[in-house]
Amino acid sequence: MNHNNVHNDASVVDTSNIQPSNVQPPSNIQPTVSAPAPAKGTPDATGNMADLLALMARLRAECPWDIKQTNHSLIPYAIEEAYELAEAIQEDDGTDDEDVKGELGDVLLQVIFHCQLYAEQGRFDMGEVIKTLQEKLIRRHPHVFEADKLADDEAVKKRWDEIKAEETLEREKRGKPKRSLDKVKAGSALMQAQAIQKQAGKLGFDWDGIAGAVDKLDEEIAELKEILPQEQDKKALTDEQRHELEKELGDCVFGLVNVARKLGLDAETATLTCVHKFKSRFGYIEQKLAEQGKSFEHSSLDEMDRLWDEAKLPFMIISLIGCIVFILSQLNLSAGEAYTVLAEKDYTHFINFDVNSKTFFLKTILGGMFITIAMTGLDQ
Repeated sequence: MNHNNVHNDASVVDTSNIQPSNVQPPSNIQPTVSAPAPAKGTPDATGNMADLLALMARLRAECPWDIKQTNHSLIPYAIEEAYELAEAIQEDDGTDDEDVKGELGDVLLQVIFHCQLYAEQGRFDMGEVIKTLQEKLIRRHPHVFEADKLADDEAVKKRWDEIKAEETLEREKRGKPKRSLDKVKAGSALMQAQAIQKQAGKLGFDWDGIAGAVDKLDEEIAELKEILPQEQDKKALTDEQRHELEKELGDCVFGLVNVARKLGLDAETATLTCVHKFKSRFGYIEQKLAEQGKSFEHSSLDEMDRLWDEAKLPFMIISLIGCIVFILSQLNLSAGEAYTVLAEKDYTHFINFDVNSKTFFLKTILGGMFITIAMTGLDQ
């Protein structure tokens, strides 16, 4: 997320009547901290944590966008920034540090933003977060900070698990008992959905086959269709309608993930494949329009659809080849033999092959497919 752009967009808003979105702590919790004092004047970039916290306090006091945020409203940005950091690290070739520094800074922004909000609620501040982290790191690394050294990685792992178990008991003492699905780690919605379903399945809460999962998906889609608004009503949705649509849409996605799981597929990978495919095809449209001196704004949907179909062609050919290779392997048939069937009308290759009408038909169709692909390649 480009925080600067957000501020620029919001700077035209009248801030005179905007107050910070104060979330009060529960009545049984007495405030133990206060938020940092806002920076004054035009602050400098000093690299100092205290100055950064003061800058955040200033933004919360005067920036319209920052003023409106809550811990819950920031959740999507925290997830987004984590993914963008991962992408920057993967693409880092060691020649330019700016992208990685920028993304690390954006992740840090989420930390200090949440700390500012919790400090405003009188619950805890950045210092307490750092102290909690320090305590955890020291507690989980006795082989580093205590006299009893652990011999190898296996011993470290065993001790780590013991410490985690002790921490779980401490959570239970605080009224947070461990549940069966607590084993599922945080991650993207798709990753969590599939992991939760897998864990529930291990406990016997699952369909025997894929049919039950598909039927459930059909049921959820039907329920979503029942409450879909008319085209002209989309902008007039009430908060209750939006909540209901969100719930039903979530049920559909959850059901689709379950189908993927029953097929032995990873829903996250499947979705990422689709995302990359879409980006590639959309990039093709943009490139072709640019070659014609056009932009999206000055192009019709029909024209973009035509270019979209063009972009799909190479992928269709690759997919078709993959299907052909698979079928040929099942028939124990070479590509040359399949081509010969249609091109040369020479069936002597199959004298020693158990040919029936169905097999012969498949061979003939495969030969035609190869010719079609060859002709398509010549036309491109």
